[in-house]
Amino acid sequence: MKFYRDRFKDKVCIVTGGARGIGAAIATRLGVEGCSVVIFDIDEKAGGYRVKDLESKGISVDFYRVDVSREEDVSRAVDSVYSKYGRIDVLVNNAGIGFSGRSLEEQTLEEWMRIISVNLTSVWLCSKHVAKYMKNTGGVIVNIASTRAIQSEPNTEPYSASKGGILALTHALAMSLAKYRIRVVAVSPGWIDTSEWQVPPRKSELSLLDHAWHPAGRVGRPEDVAALVAFLASDEAEWITGVNIIIDGGVTVKMFYPDVESLKNMISLILENSEVGEVVGSLIKKLGEDRSLLDRIRELLENN
Repeated sequence: MKFYRDRFKDKVCIVTGGARGIGAAIATRLGVEGCSVVIFDIDEKAGGYRVKDLESKGISVDFYRVDVSREEDVSRAVDSVYSKYGRIDVLVNNAGIGFSGRSLEEQTLEEWMRIISVNLTSVWLCSKHVAKYMKNTGGVIVNIASTRAIQSEPNTEPYSASKGGILALTHALAMSLAKYRIRVVAVSPGWIDTSEWQVPPRKSELSLLDHAWHPAGRVGRPEDVAALVAFLASDEAEWITGVNIIIDGGVTVKMFYPDVESLKNMISLILENSEVGEVVGSLIKKLGEDRSLLDRIRELLENN
């Protein structure tokens, strides 16, 4: 992967949720390209690990324990960063938490409020407090959303709502802050395997099918998102603001029909055996052509 070593020379960036996962990759990429990196994260242990990791790469880095859903935490930390560096050039609003997967009826108001607070309210809070300093020099705010802002699986309501809110907040902030030469953009990653960027790093457990589902041929990596963020935060992207950019290996634009050929290919990948895939594919095709055989199989299953 190509790096631009001095692209962010003498600049200061804040990355929320920067101790692990996508945030850690973004912090690393911006640091390698010259930024003084400041990580906001609630996990002090992971933060300490990431600081050592970045310092070993020659990156200037600070860590602040911050609950980004609490305004007093955000205000204190942002003021401290500006007091030390005298500038803030880039803010990456990456911090976020997942969802329980419980059905709508079982979801609690507490879960809803917590996810909205950490994933969405934090973007507003951090942008609000950083903008008062960015007004002096201009700057860039990059908000990490998700493809779940535009497509969903069942039982993801709080998370999807939080990510959809980020998209709306992005274009609102872009209009409000344009007069200060502050650009605001959103990035929506799809499936990203963060295993190697956890604390401690883990081995990926993805299957061939996981990768093959993506038109680009593989599941995404945190480095993919970091490369896009680095471009958007740079002067090369000075005419880009208010938009959402999807980075998902082509999945959201992929049309899928569950025909025999696609099912056969999936089975071949899952079992890593093309011959079995051919046999099962032939059986599926036969079942579709012979209704009486399909009815007989259903009858046998019901009786057993």
